[in-house]
Order: sequence, then structure tokens, then C-alpha cells
Amino acid sequence: MARLLRVATWGLFPWRGYCSQKAKGELCRDFVEALKAVVGGSHVSTATVVREQHGRDESVHRCEPPDAVVWPQNVEQVSRLAALCYRQGVPIIPFGTGTGLEGGVCAVQGGVCINLTHMDRILELNLEDFSVVVEPGVTRKALNVHLRDSGLWFPVDPGADASLCGMAATGASGTNAVRYGTMRDNVLNLEVVLPDGRLLHTAGQGRRFRLGFWPEIPHHTGWYSPCVSLGPRKSAAGYNLTGLFVGSEGTLGLITATTLRLHPAPEAIVAATCAFPSVQAAVDSTVHILQAAVPVARIEFLDEVMMDACNRYSKLNCSVAPTLFLEFHGSQQALEEQLQRTQEIVQQNGASDFSWAKAAEERSQLWTARHNAWYAALAMRPGCKGYSTDVCVPISRLPEILVQTKEDLNASGLTGSIVGHVGDGNFHCILLVNPDDAEELHRVKAFAEQLGRRALALHGTCTGEHGIGLGKRQLLREEVGAVGMETMRQLKAVLDPQGLMNPGKVL
Repeated sequence: MARLLRVATWGLFPWRGYCSQKAKGELCRDFVEALKAVVGGSHVSTATVVREQHGRDESVHRCEPPDAVVWPQNVEQVSRLAALCYRQGVPIIPFGTGTGLEGGVCAVQGGVCINLTHMDRILELNLEDFSVVVEPGVTRKALNVHLRDSGLWFPVDPGADASLCGMAATGASGTNAVRYGTMRDNVLNLEVVLPDGRLLHTAGQGRRFRLGFWPEIPHHTGWYSPCVSLGPRKSAAGYNLTGLFVGSEGTLGLITATTLRLHPAPEAIVAATCAFPSVQAAVDSTVHILQAAVPVARIEFLDEVMMDACNRYSKLNCSVAPTLFLEFHGSQQALEEQLQRTQEIVQQNGASDFSWAKAAEERSQLWTARHNAWYAALAMRPGCKGYSTDVCVPISRLPEILVQTKEDLNASGLTGSIVGHVGDGNFHCILLVNPDDAEELHRVKAFAEQLGRRALALHGTCTGEHGIGLGKRQLLREEVGAVGMETMRQLKAVLDPQGLMNPGKVL
């Protein structure tokens, strides 16, 4: 066991059995036929174009296609596929919607990509218990459409219409995190197929533990169902296995269902925008709003470069200046108080053009523009790829790092902009780079690493929501230290002794 726990070369084990003589891209016919026997011939592909579609995400990392792509229809098939790959020593790469930003789907050692999008059922909705169980093909938008008349919603919103199990796998968050938390706060249980095909329910089968305070919904609401049993509010039973798999990026197992915490839909919503004379003034306002305990639901920062790009791409007419997008949830009376207090704070910091949007159409236009900021940035330099940094720092250190980062970006000669979920200290530099220009790629990497180390020096993290993937492994080592890395390696060795699950990522 001691020798096993010291394994550090994940995924470097030779393939065995009837695949042992094949190179990457050349899975033997018998193995492909075995895959087809599990899921059916129409749900297996070795076509080059299909493999290449599954070997890239939205990141700057180059395409690394798998050797085959399979589409299981249920958890039993996922289990059989995992067991088959485990017996033959074939790497496994989970795939959802492919919207990641850290190369998490790149098949750096080939293997089998398991595309889970055909498993798209909402398995169980517990209205009184504020929870829902979904398969990996269910996306954030699809779930909220399903919940539309229930009085509940799922607020974690990374922008992209990502799969919910994929969001759990990467520990995603987004614009609503300042009020509703991240995926780590909203995942109650996971169904996971382990590398050898065994099935794990991280909190126990059918259990949905409520984490923290959950508001009670009165029984007179139209959707109250007394036949639904209440889940326990808390549990102190053993290790937090759910927390272990949230953010594991497909390196420990395949998430085949997730139980999510739902939230009451707000009575009323108002969005607001305000422009500032400087980055410092905008970020100071953010800190002051939070210190004043204004229960803001979203507070997003866009620098003047990003605002100009969003105006062009999304047909907005906002001031080209450092800007905050805000949103408030609550009763009509509470919203009036929140807006008044926020307006007082931002005006003290020199804000101008403070305006609000109450109509759903106006709010949708505003947040669609924010969610399309990535594509607006890419449009500034057609033909280039985008690289997004993802640091997060304590809110008290946000003004310091954001102002310094803006100065560094202006001095770097790189094309880029800044946008972020500043309400929780998380922001992104979206840098545009020609992937064929090695010198420019090097400068982008150097800028990102310098920013990551500055965040670590301020007791922050190198990644707030995108994950480690391929590009942040060195920064992870610096963040958690030698003992932290060794502990992660030991956990990986126990759960995935052959190093087959999404090799090359995180560790």
C-alpha cells in the first residue's frame, strides 16, 4: 500500500490486453466492438471529425482528440464502460457540453471519451425539500425552464449553458455566487461511477442533506406537496465525500447524477448599471456595498475595454468606462431600500449614469451582454483564441490586485480586458492570443502566472471557478504546498490506482 500511495506518474501505465500493442488513435477492433456491445453501434464513433470535436473546449489549449467517443444512455452502461476500460488500462475522459476553459476534455493520452449528454433526465424533484436530482445531460437553462412554475430556481450561473454535473465536476460558480454560493455550496449528493465501474453515492443513496439555512416555504403556496418527505438539515456522518468529488475535474470518477439545492424564486428583481471614473472607484464601491450589508445578488465589474466590446457585440449603449452591473432580489419595498443605499454609495465614489432595469426584457439584455463578454472579447481580434485568468482574493485585497493588474495589462502590450464577479473577489483577464505565435503565447502565459502568484501572495487562489485543468498545475502546487499535493496524490492513487481517469489534469 505504501508503494501504491507514492504513485505520481498518473496515466503512464502501459495499456494491456488486446489494446497493448496499439498507439494513440488506434484502438484495436475488438475493443471498439466491445464498446459497441455495451452502448450499441450507433453510439460509438472513431471518426476523426467527431474525435476532434471532443478533444477541445473553449480554452487556448490545442486539440487532443480521444481514440473513440461513446454515448451511454444510462448509469448501468457508464458502469460497464468504466469496468471495460479499467480491465484494459484505457484512459477515460468524461465529456459534457465542452464549455470549459482549462483544457479539461483534452485527451492527452488518447483513450475513450464518454459523452454523457444523452443522459438528460430530471430524475426527481422535491419541491418542499428544495432539491432536484439531475443526470449529466441536463443543463442549467434546461433545469430552470423545468422549474419555471414551481416557485423555485437554481441560481448558480457561470454564463455558459453548461451541464450541471460538469459544473459540479469543475466547482463552477458565476454571477450569482455573492448571494447564492458556488456549486460547492449547492451540491447535496453525487452519484459517481468509480474507475473500476463501482457505483458510489457520496452522501448515501437517496439522501439530500441541507447545507446551511434553507428558507421555509409556506404551505399555502400552490405547489406544496405534503407527501414529499423532508430531508435532514444536517449530517455529521463520516468524511465529506461529496466535497471530495466536487471540483475533481473528472480525475476520480464519472458523475452520473447530482442532487442540487434549489432556492425560492425572488418576488421581484431589479438590475442596475453605473459607470466610474476609474477602476479604483468601481472596486472601492464594490467593497463599500458589501461592507454596508446590502444583500446584492450580482455585482459584476467590466473595464472600459470590455464595455466597448460589449457595446459593439451586444448592441448596448453604455458609457465606455469602468462599469458595475448589479442585480437585487427581494420584495418591492426591500428593493427600493437596496437601490437607494447602493446609489448613495456609488455616488460617493464618483459614479455616473446610474440606471436601473426593472422589466424582464431589459434585464435579460443586460445579463445576456455580460454572459457574452467572452465572445465580445474574441470579436476584438478575429481569428485569435482567448485565454482567461481566474484569480480570486479576499474582498479586502480586491482593490489592490485589480488596480495593479489593470496597470500591468496596459503595460504588457497584450490585447485584453478585465471582467469579473467582484462581489466574491473573483475576476478574469481575457487575453487574446494568436495560437500560432509562440512568443505571444509565452507572454500570455507569463502574465497569467505572475497574476496567479500575486493572488497567492494576497492569500487568494489561482482559480476561483474554472479549475486547474492542464494549465494551472504548477500554481496549484504553490497554493496547497507539498503536503497538500501528496495528500491529493494519495487520494488519487486509492480511487484510481491505474491513473486512467482524465489523465494529465489537476495533478
